[in-house]
Amino acid sequence: MSDQDIPAGSEAEFTPPAAPPENTAAPPLLFDAPRNAIAEWTITILLLLFGTTALVQAFVIPTGSMEDTLLIGDHLLVDKLSYAPAGPLSQYLLPYTPVKRGDIIVFRYPVDTKQTFVKRVIGVPGDHIRIINKQLWLNGKPIQEPYKIHKTFYLDSYRDNFPSDPNTNVDERAIDMLRKHVVNGEVVVPPMNYFAMGDNRDGSLDSRYWGFVPRENIIGKPLLVYWSFDSPTEDLVNSGVDLRHLWDIVRNFGSKTRWKRTFMMIRGYPTGT
Repeated sequence: MSDQDIPAGSEAEFTPPAAPPENTAAPPLLFDAPRNAIAEWTITILLLLFGTTALVQAFVIPTGSMEDTLLIGDHLLVDKLSYAPAGPLSQYLLPYTPVKRGDIIVFRYPVDTKQTFVKRVIGVPGDHIRIINKQLWLNGKPIQEPYKIHKTFYLDSYRDNFPSDPNTNVDERAIDMLRKHVVNGEVVVPPMNYFAMGDNRDGSLDSRYWGFVPRENIIGKPLLVYWSFDSPTEDLVNSGVDLRHLWDIVRNFGSKTRWKRTFMMIRGYPTGT
């Protein structure tokens, strides 16, 4: 199966002003509550052995919006079955799960569905979301998010105190969200939609800037990193054959492969109540 790059689009250009990064270590990735280790690996092995593009697909991470959970150059296998609608028989045979807060999802970018993004679900239908001085509040409570990082020390009036008046260009979907789905200073997630953000909160083009993720846009959830190669974004967004990138892989396969990430399972983190 050939890798299919996740196009970066505007996200690759979404770079905050330079500032010394915080010394924040990558948090542990936790199991989804309903599944144990044996179930996770059983599903993964079955998909690897019998999977087709209808069941599992390969992607590569081209930007740093999900650092330090997912790194630029992480090559992923994505489970396309996990959120599929259950049928009369398959609901008893296959591990379908609802989209939950804290899940990492792969989805078609609402602004341009030819592009594919990876973010974390922060809010599900009915949730009330607010950010105050970089702190996420969910349904009236401050939420601890051990997976997130901040790489700028200053406060941005829109990014870090949300919802508020945009101080930059945002998509019309975000404008619609701010006009129609804000109640008492909180964004309320409508039915069949989700609010998603990157773990690298200061460098992520996410729902704050383009609105909700419709349920029909969600493709699946990442299963594992099957290979991680230290590459710059520009080497991963090229849709054609990049001979320079291929030569880089040949020359530096051993030294630039992040061996500790090989076959690393990717799991959500329960968020909120």
